[in-house]
Parts: sequence; structure tokens; C-alpha cells
Amino acid sequence: MESGLDDKVIIVEGTSDKRKVLSVLKEDIEVICTNGTISLSRLDELVDELYNKDVYILVDADESGEKLRKQFKRELPEASHLYIDKMYREVATAPAYHIATVLLSANIDVNMEFVEQRMS
Repeated sequence: MESGLDDKVIIVEGTSDKRKVLSVLKEDIEVICTNGTISLSRLDELVDELYNKDVYILVDADESGEKLRKQFKRELPEASHLYIDKMYREVATAPAYHIATVLLSANIDVNMEFVEQRMS
């Protein structure tokens, strides 16, 4: 594996969240779905898999998303937490320009057309 490019991972809740994130990414980044909840055994596997990678947590701004975020803060304290605006509630339903802006703020390369949409 090349160092640098493939060392980033974004963790989201569902497949629709994953599709939304992938649609704005310019960088080749692995996006992992937890499917809403995550068992302790799966979480332990993930912690091992993600060792030495830049991990970003992007979950919904709702109760289940916050519960998942707390789990990751405990088990993966070095992960970076990205937040969507509470008015959008879900990653999947947030506008692409908003997701792009959130990812860009974490120095993740996005298709700038999404950011420019917001400016025009």
C-alpha cells in the first residue's frame, strides 16, 4: 500500500451515507459502514484494522449517531470527528455541498464543484 493516499478511512452509519460521501470525494478513501450499530467484537476488529490510519467519524446528528460517536470516542480516541449541521440531521440527506465542506475542513480532497455550488 502506498503511504499517504490509502491511509485515510471515513466511518459512516449506513450505505446511503456511504454513497453520499463517495459522491463528493476526489481522494481515494475507504468508507466503512457500521449499519447503524456496531457490536463490541466488530468494533475491536475495526480498531485493529484501522491501526496507523487517519480515521474520520461522520455520523448522523441524531441520538443513534451520537451513541455511535461515543463508542468510537472510547474505543478509537485518536479518530477525528466530523459533524454535519444539526438542521440536516442525516448524512445521507445533507446537501452534497455541505458534506463536501465538512470533508474539506478535515483536509480531505473533494470535488470542488460541490463547494462551488454553494458559492454561486
